[in-house]
Amino acid sequence: MARQGWKTKKEEQALKYLIDNEEGLKVYLEDGSVPMTNSLVERTIRSFAIGRRNWLFSGSPRGARSCGVLYSIVESAKANGLVPYQYIRYVLEKLNGKLDQLTNEILDQVMPWNGEVKERCR
Repeated sequence: MARQGWKTKKEEQALKYLIDNEEGLKVYLEDGSVPMTNSLVERTIRSFAIGRRNWLFSGSPRGARSCGVLYSIVESAKANGLVPYQYIRYVLEKLNGKLDQLTNEILDQVMPWNGEVKERCR
């Protein structure tokens, strides 16, 4: 690629990167809630990737699914500023005896962004 007026190789590389990632840049510029990088996501899943080898021995597909569900609950609690242990206890207490009659209303009461949950699990 010819330099076409660019002073340095770094400037040329930066422009090429910008052109190659035009769609992502447009999304970022149009929606202020979109993070500039995915570093937070990468840090969040790092512990999952590290533990993945241990989970190969979950015993069964059902056991592996249970590990995944529990991991999702813990990470959702962390992402919402909750103490995972307190959040899990809260969910278990709220859902005790109601598993056969789950409704959207009951599930809304235990979501990590619910006001009462945030109050009790921080």
